[in-house]
Amino acid sequence: MDATEIRSRYAAGERNFRSVNLIGADLNQADLSYSDLSGANLSEANLQGANLTGADLIFTTLSDADLRGANLSEANLIGAKMGIANLSEANLIGANLISAELSGANLKSASLSRAYLSDASLIKVNLSDANLSGANLSITNLIGADLSGANLISADLNGANLIEANLSGANLSEAKLYRANLAHAKLNGALLCHADLRDANLASADLTDANLDQAKLEGTLISLTGDSQTSSVT
Repeated sequence: MDATEIRSRYAAGERNFRSVNLIGADLNQADLSYSDLSGANLSEANLQGANLTGADLIFTTLSDADLRGANLSEANLIGAKMGIANLSEANLIGANLISAELSGANLKSASLSRAYLSDASLIKVNLSDANLSGANLSITNLIGADLSGANLISADLNGANLIEANLSGANLSEAKLYRANLAHAKLNGALLCHADLRDANLASADLTDANLDQAKLEGTLISLTGDSQTSSVT
């Protein structure tokens, strides 16, 4: 099936496109909302500005796909493979990305409020200036991720791996970071007011000008100086 055929079938009312092969297909601005594309291969496809609202994309391959500005709100992306995909300014509000593979993806300025990203792989992903307010990122792998300037108000990052992540200027007010690993993370200028950082690891993290007003820090491991000395807050 090619791009022309899937557009035609969709226009005729068909919604079942499970396991189709659309590698490199040009689906720019296509309307595929509420369609079933589970198990499909859309790697390297052009889906810029496409409407995938409510689409079923379970275990779909979207590696290296162009999804800039695409609408994936409420889409089901459980286990989807989206490594190095371009999702800048995409709408992923309320999307289900549990256990998805997004390492190296570009999600700059994307909207991910209330999205489910628990247990997802987001190694070295670009989430700068993204809106992740209220998102579930518990036990998510965010090693080396760029979250600078991101909105993480009330986000659930319990148990998340944020080693060497860049959270400079991020808003983490009321975020849940219980037992999160933030070793060597950049938190300069970050807002952590009322954040739950109990038992979190902040060893060697840069907290220059960070606001920790009324943050919960019981059991938190924080560096005392710029060297390797650390202390557990009681």
